[in-house]
Amino acid sequence: MKRSLALLFYYVIGWRLPTQPMPGWRLGYWLRRRLLSMICRGIGRDVIVKQWAYIGNGDGLRVGDRSQIGHNSRIDKDVAIGADVMMGPDVVIMTGGHAFNDLSTPMISQPAVARRPVTIEDDVWIGTRVIILPGVRVGRGSIIGAGSVVTKDVPPSAIVGGSPAKLIRYRSDNSTAEGLAP
Repeated sequence: MKRSLALLFYYVIGWRLPTQPMPGWRLGYWLRRRLLSMICRGIGRDVIVKQWAYIGNGDGLRVGDRSQIGHNSRIDKDVAIGADVMMGPDVVIMTGGHAFNDLSTPMISQPAVARRPVTIEDDVWIGTRVIILPGVRVGRGSIIGAGSVVTKDVPPSAIVGGSPAKLIRYRSDNSTAEGLAP
């Protein structure tokens, strides 16, 4: 019952409250963090949840210390977000999908496929309008460029971008994946 009330309060009031630098942003951050701590599997210290972040019913969502859920983001069930993760606006993280293999049945009538959890490790930067598809693991210290569609695992410390996302270079390397200077 407490969780259901927290969900209701989050979607009716909490997600509408302002984000920095608008007046009242501290209240918005505090209230959203407090509500998500009652809704989700685990919310770390100093988590920032921006305005209009959609988390469904919060099943299986874990967010580590000092991480941010971006403005207008949409996060599916069974997502683990590590500590110190930065997320731009309009990020979509999906763990579910729909069957489409039976050509004799309209796709809308085919069942959902099994969920595949998404894991985002610590110290990751996810750019604006990134889409992360089911089953992906984003490695520690990696960067996903704005507008990317991540269809497979991202190695630690990698910088990826594009649709589908491809390795551009590693953060510790001054060259691109093709060996050219940036």
